[in-house]
Amino acid sequence: MAKSDYKVYEDKMQKTVDSLESEFGTIRAGRASATVLDKVTVNYYGSDTPLSQVASISVPEPRMLVIQPWDPSLLKAIEKAILASDVGITPTNDGKNIRLAFPPLTEERRRDLTKLVHKYAEEGKVAVRNVRRDAVEAFKAQKKKSEITEDDLKICEKDMQDLTDKYIKKVEDTAAKKEKELMEF
Repeated sequence: MAKSDYKVYEDKMQKTVDSLESEFGTIRAGRASATVLDKVTVNYYGSDTPLSQVASISVPEPRMLVIQPWDPSLLKAIEKAILASDVGITPTNDGKNIRLAFPPLTEERRRDLTKLVHKYAEEGKVAVRNVRRDAVEAFKAQKKKSEITEDDLKICEKDMQDLTDKYIKKVEDTAAKKEKELMEF
């Protein structure tokens, strides 16, 4: 079995973990982070454009984001887009910038966000297991065509299980890190 065959599946598993980390970045943890605005799009001359492409986003304080649009006429559109998004913070418009003040999270909100983290982590684990299933099916097809032996198939299955365990651990570690961040006061 060629190492390149394993590399394809390992890359798919890594993409799953990277996607999960990106998803966790959009969950606000009580401190300001520009990643919470990654999914916000602004109507910019008739097309929906990501906020990061029409404004600069800075973090002057731990619980404050400042959005400075490159085109001042976009202030109202940005404010409207933030209100329509699921960020859950009311923007403050001072005529030149938009400020987002992140209030401390309540204990109940922290628990809700932790449940969301667990849900995303479980989806990530399922995605990793699906990659393993696809790999094992491909190896079994090779065995059926007599391209590999029964022993090679067993080795491939064991190697894919080891790879799956490694990436499941990465998913769990990423989720635990985000959960710890959420529960900090």
